[in-house]
Amino acid sequence: MYPDSLKNEPTRRTPWIILESGKIFIMGRSIPENAGNLYRPVHEWISDYVRNYSGESTITFGFEYINTSSTKWIFAILKELSVMKNLNENARIIWYYEQGDEDMSELGFILRSLVDCPFLVVEMSEMNLPRYKKILSGSI
Repeated sequence: MYPDSLKNEPTRRTPWIILESGKIFIMGRSIPENAGNLYRPVHEWISDYVRNYSGESTITFGFEYINTSSTKWIFAILKELSVMKNLNENARIIWYYEQGDEDMSELGFILRSLVDCPFLVVEMSEMNLPRYKKILSGSI
């Protein structure tokens, strides 16, 4: 699958997903009926990515809400990313959460303990599509 990009538009139940060389972006609400159907192609793409891509990567996560089955997939994705060549030098992970959302903040810190690379946990005043677009464009 890699190096082709993989993109999913956000819905009321699924996050915005953009996977391309140098960028992994997953933000929004993740409460799909079947998390495997959503995240299995993402995991497969990332498996190929970590084996074949050796440049710098920015990995961005942020969730308004995430259910348990989606969280398991995010754990699996981070475990896959953790074997990336020169991860500490080439990857940077940013975990966004909404101000006052202690569950998402705590999840970010738990996930940070799984990988050995720069991992920022960043509080935002709000989590919504306009904010995700600003993050994606780099204007935040």
